[in-house]
Amino acid sequence: MSLPVLHIGNKRLSTWSMRPWLALKKAGIAFTEHLIPLDQEDTRERLLALSPAATVPVLETAGGHIWDSLAICEWAAEQAPSLWPEDPAQRALARSVTASMHSGFSALRRELSMDLQREKAAKDMSVACWADIEQIQALWAHVKTGEGPFLFGTWTIADAFFTPVATRFDTYAVPLSTDASAYVKTLLNDPVYKEWKASALEESWDAPFH
Repeated sequence: MSLPVLHIGNKRLSTWSMRPWLALKKAGIAFTEHLIPLDQEDTRERLLALSPAATVPVLETAGGHIWDSLAICEWAAEQAPSLWPEDPAQRALARSVTASMHSGFSALRRELSMDLQREKAAKDMSVACWADIEQIQALWAHVKTGEGPFLFGTWTIADAFFTPVATRFDTYAVPLSTDASAYVKTLLNDPVYKEWKASALEESWDAPFH
């Protein structure tokens, strides 16, 4: 295999695929991408051929297949350590907030699904979803260094994990604090994210077979 292959889901929908794609691009790691449309009759069969998790993304490397967004990002950071902050304490903090996003905020995920082709409009949200939104803003305020536009000054994997959240806040017109709004704007104006979004807007297939 000449280059790693990143197997991803629909760019308009797959938050988990976006995260390592951004990290690989930011790291300057050459790779090819292979898109597997989600929610089709053969989707699970195709994903099982890549990993026992039967999920996207999967990074296919000469050393084997790596699944799970965070695992792929950690693989990328081994090639490009700048994907995490250089300072050990800041690096540990960046991993902490990334893990919080990786495993938490289930109400927000459930109620504000990412769809980059969705028309922007506010929607009713549960108390639990609002609580997630407030917690995310508090987390951002807690870790933001003030030394640059991203959470830890320069772009890191933590920013990759919150970019899909920024798209949700934008799509559903979620009211945010001034600082949180500025950070969302930073993420959505990033040129690498814009490359992903341009491809997402070109996708023409819809829907699940069920």
